[in-house]
Amino acid sequence: MDNALLIGLSRQTAMMREMSVVASNLANVNTTGYKSQSMLFDQYLMPVASEQSPDKTLTFVQDYGHFRNLADGEMRATGNPLDVAINGEGLFKVQTPQGVRYTRDGHFQLDDTGQLVTSQGYPVLSDAGTPITFAIDEGHITIARDGTITTTRDGISASEQQRGKLALVSFPNMQSLRNEGDNLYVTDEPEQPAANTRLIQGSLEGSNVKPIVEMTNMMEILRSYQSAQNLVQSADDMRRQAISQIGSPA
Repeated sequence: MDNALLIGLSRQTAMMREMSVVASNLANVNTTGYKSQSMLFDQYLMPVASEQSPDKTLTFVQDYGHFRNLADGEMRATGNPLDVAINGEGLFKVQTPQGVRYTRDGHFQLDDTGQLVTSQGYPVLSDAGTPITFAIDEGHITIARDGTITTTRDGISASEQQRGKLALVSFPNMQSLRNEGDNLYVTDEPEQPAANTRLIQGSLEGSNVKPIVEMTNMMEILRSYQSAQNLVQSADDMRRQAISQIGSPA
């Protein structure tokens, strides 16, 4: 009976964590560039500690990680020249107080000093690893598909000049990325140039979360959790009944 309780509790614990992941996906359904996640599960087999059945095992549920769906989200045209969407694999580099971080959120803006920053005010880095700054009289910012930035002064096309190139990087194992809040990722993997990637100026990449799928997953988790709860309750009732019968006078 104790084994049934432990198996049921291990299943419930795993499903609680899975529900947290689904809830996070739904909470970020409108977050720019957000990638949905799902839990990875495996069996944990433990031999029964009994001389009467040494060849039998108990099967527990073990969650051992997350899988991130790296598929592109829907591209939404905004008309803002500082909005940049990534089509394909790749991430922008930004400088934070904690160090360099990575993001798919291309909703950029200029701060008071003319520096290109994220919505949270973090400087966006060039492929040279430096912030990108514009002069006060520069306008008509153009961002090419490869991330090259050009501007004109006072609207005169003859004065066009390059202001750098947005850094676009990827990693040998993109699943190693860890969420750090503010739509940022961190990883210990070494950077490498992003391949088969192009930028779309004046657009933003939406979240790739599918709300209907996540709601369906949530209902399935709730039903499974209730089933595990019934198992735990039945095992507990059996134990109470056994204790009651053993303790009752003959």
